[in-house]
Amino acid sequence: MFVVTKDIVYLCNKIWRTNYMTTMQINAQIQQGLNILKDDEGMMQRVAKYIQKLVTQKQKEEDLSLMTKDEFFAQVDEALSQAERGEGIRVRGKKELQDFLNSL
Repeated sequence: MFVVTKDIVYLCNKIWRTNYMTTMQINAQIQQGLNILKDDEGMMQRVAKYIQKLVTQKQKEEDLSLMTKDEFFAQVDEALSQAERGEGIRVRGKKELQDFLNSL
């Protein structure tokens, strides 16, 4: 059993200090590593490729609203189908729109 507090992990009645790093410490560590690798073109290419992979992953996580053109038009077609079946809400004018929004 273990208990985690801000900077100490209690595990089996022993205390293990965790190694938390601040953003500034992480940036410094990255800079030190890049300074060591800067003269090795192959290693720098690998670093750049890995960074691009992380950036792409982060962008996908942050913007789940992106969709393809086909996905967009599929949603439009579905909305039109729902409207034809009478499954939509018709709003005419600002007053009806405000009433509808207030009901949400």
